[in-house]
Amino acid sequence: MPRRLDPAVFDLPVDAMRSGRYSDKYFLRTRQVLVDDGHRPLVVMQVFSKASAWLCGIDEAIAVLKLVSHDWSALEVHALYDGDAVSPHETVMTIKGPYDAFAELETIYLGILARRTRIHTQTHRVVESANGKDVLYFPARHDHWSIQEGDGYAACLAGASGVSTDAQGAWWEAEGVGTIPHALIAAYGGNTVLAARKYVEHVPESMNLVVLVDFDNDSVKTSLDVAQALGHRLYGVRLDTSESLVDVSLAGDGDTDQLRGVNPALVRNVREALDAHGHQDVRIVVSGGFDVDKIRRFEDEAVPVDVYGVGSSLVRNAGGFDFTADIVEVDGQPAAKVGRALNRNDRLELVS
Repeated sequence: MPRRLDPAVFDLPVDAMRSGRYSDKYFLRTRQVLVDDGHRPLVVMQVFSKASAWLCGIDEAIAVLKLVSHDWSALEVHALYDGDAVSPHETVMTIKGPYDAFAELETIYLGILARRTRIHTQTHRVVESANGKDVLYFPARHDHWSIQEGDGYAACLAGASGVSTDAQGAWWEAEGVGTIPHALIAAYGGNTVLAARKYVEHVPESMNLVVLVDFDNDSVKTSLDVAQALGHRLYGVRLDTSESLVDVSLAGDGDTDQLRGVNPALVRNVREALDAHGHQDVRIVVSGGFDVDKIRRFEDEAVPVDVYGVGSSLVRNAGGFDFTADIVEVDGQPAAKVGRALNRNDRLELVS
């Protein structure tokens, strides 16, 4: 049976959640009505996914119920596991207990499930499209800092081989990875080789050194210069050419629109040049506009990429990964609104 994460991992703002700070106001008022009226209906709350997805956020949602509800001991929760594949309208969790014990938490656990499932599913699809090649999770700069821990967990659970910040790796006890950035190259006067040499002087020998090679928009020459200067210390070069530019090595080679940014012809030029000069062990990392479709095109064309760096496409809300919760039973009797009857799921496991 899969292992659930300890609720302490999530470092929830329990007091703020319990105060109602993060809950839709109507749920707070609903609970107040029930408490003031002394009405404690025993309900079954059913949570389901609206789309096909790979589920994530269940353990975090359970943590909210365990740590923030008014009486966890009065609740009986059945749930799927993080990483489970789910189909549209499949029940992913049920909560049975007195409604006033958890009424205002619906906003929080549904939001958790929607966010984590979106990141997990979109990363899962990218990893699948990469055909076993490493995928680096690079969207930290495209979203708010406060969601990095959970998003990083969702991405790594989906098969991402690395994250860019320590926060993204926190729930996995992993550290962020990365490359020599354009900013360091600029700080050394635009000299990529000098920046790389300085980097080598001050980082651990165990670090896999990857150098961005598009600063001068001449990725072939820069790759060779860096490989020659660093020798065995160089793990890989990263192509990140702007989608508004055509690399020097491709100038005059045909349709300009097809040659902008990081494209198959550029990758092949760099690979052939490295191999011809004895640098067969240097990996090629690509980034800049990669999503499922672009990775599939590269793989279909057998483009010699070793690692894909993927960023903004993983955090776009293009898939509609929403969840809904409904009371479907009250005091043992059916009580769902029309179209939302109890949908039993034998895959759910009792949460201890």
